[in-house]
Amino acid sequence: MKRVGLSVAILFAFGAYGLADASPEVRTITVEIEHSAFIPQELNVGAGERVHFILINNDPIDHEFIIGDEHIQLIHEKGTESHHGARDGEISVPAGSTRETSYTFGEQGELIYGCHLPSHYDYGMRGEIRIR
Repeated sequence: MKRVGLSVAILFAFGAYGLADASPEVRTITVEIEHSAFIPQELNVGAGERVHFILINNDPIDHEFIIGDEHIQLIHEKGTESHHGARDGEISVPAGSTRETSYTFGEQGELIYGCHLPSHYDYGMRGEIRIR
């Protein structure tokens, strides 16, 4: 009986300090926006990896950061959402501000991140994400 009580106490202690359920590490990537361009313009991530993005807009104009395949980018290019932030991987970044979003990447392949404010995407405001 004493061993069971000791085992329960040890499990409780590890759980109380967050040691019982070690969660996977989240990588942080900083993306800067300058002269209507993302820096860097290419990223490599792992399949299943969760990434926390810090977006720093050094421009005097607003931008956005939208992660998705070509279909998602087309939806946003033709869409009418004026502000983003309710979904992972979609965030509005006002002029001179810093915003954050996270995204969990699926299987291997490629995605795009882009800004779809008027004419920004056509100007080349996009980058590529390789999922390995």
